[in-house]
Amino acid sequence: MRIGIEAQRIFRKNKHGMDYVVLQEIKELQKMDTRNKYFVFVAPGEDRCLEDTKNVHIIEIGGNFYPLWEQFTLPKAVKELNLDMLHCTSNTAPIHCKVPLILTLHDIIFLEPRDKSNKSLYQNLGWFYRRLVVPKILKKCKCIITVSNFERDNIVSKLNIPQERITMIYNGYNEWFKPTQDVDQVYKKYIDDLGYFFFLGNTDPKKNTERTLIAYSMYLEKSDIKRKLLMADLDKGYLDDIIERNHIENIRNYIVMPGYIVNSDLPYIYNNAFAFLYTSLRESFGIPLLEAMACGTPVITSNTSSMPEIGGTNAILVNPDSPEEIAEKMLLLEKDDQFYRKQEEYGVKRAQLFSWRLTAEQLLNIYDEVYRRKQ
Repeated sequence: MRIGIEAQRIFRKNKHGMDYVVLQEIKELQKMDTRNKYFVFVAPGEDRCLEDTKNVHIIEIGGNFYPLWEQFTLPKAVKELNLDMLHCTSNTAPIHCKVPLILTLHDIIFLEPRDKSNKSLYQNLGWFYRRLVVPKILKKCKCIITVSNFERDNIVSKLNIPQERITMIYNGYNEWFKPTQDVDQVYKKYIDDLGYFFFLGNTDPKKNTERTLIAYSMYLEKSDIKRKLLMADLDKGYLDDIIERNHIENIRNYIVMPGYIVNSDLPYIYNNAFAFLYTSLRESFGIPLLEAMACGTPVITSNTSSMPEIGGTNAILVNPDSPEEIAEKMLLLEKDDQFYRKQEEYGVKRAQLFSWRLTAEQLLNIYDEVYRRKQ
């Protein structure tokens, strides 16, 4: 087979969730499949995190404005290479494509009610683009892939797509996320103290940053230890607004905001954290949840969307709308050593159910099936 994979953003320096998913899928396919030929379409970027091999070819095509790149530059390149199929990996795809199309639809948040407080131009433009493109391409897809049973059921119910047209494939996590006894100095690039709470917050309303910070204020009021909170991907102005609006000045001297944390440093960040707060309002999968558990770091996560499915029945599940409940679990981990140790052990065991190898094997089965249907 001659298989095209869209991976437009993987060479950008500051990668995010969907970028890492397709990058790891390609790396696994590169290791396990020497029979088929792959053509990986990327935009130019400074982080060349993937290299050509005998049957995996990196096709660098220009244009940083994503809609034009996807709708015009990509299908033109696909046509020139005479491919058997194209796998688009980040929710959208070309409306006009001459080869069988496979789409990974991570979520349909773009169809859900919008939070009017979201001022991010990038996120808002992405929302409009997906809302325009996705309904036009779904009927053309030979296979739609999503990443959890929660999201599959959500897509079926909201878009009236027959269940047999959607395949669920779980994401995995990288093997370097594991427990370690070494107190590596890498974490000191971001924070001086060991035993902190860690939170991957940003300005996206679904990340629930505001309620999580209110919960942290409540924790500080009752804790004798008063652990610091390390927050990635957040700027000072956004934090100041939350502090002033909620009158939680007591958190200011305990927050550490280093900006973007590169993925290769995250194992050290998780291992040296006391606990990880993954208190989103909504996630289609939640790779950071797996990464923290794989490191043996207790996780407080939400009882909504996919998080109970990925975290499992013995995860620490809270109502993300309740800062009181989040704070209560933070204090419980701090005060109950036996409960803390059980969560360490549970997380490592739970994470072993997921792997990028398994993800890639299931993906290859889909490519085979689409190719057989084409013949």
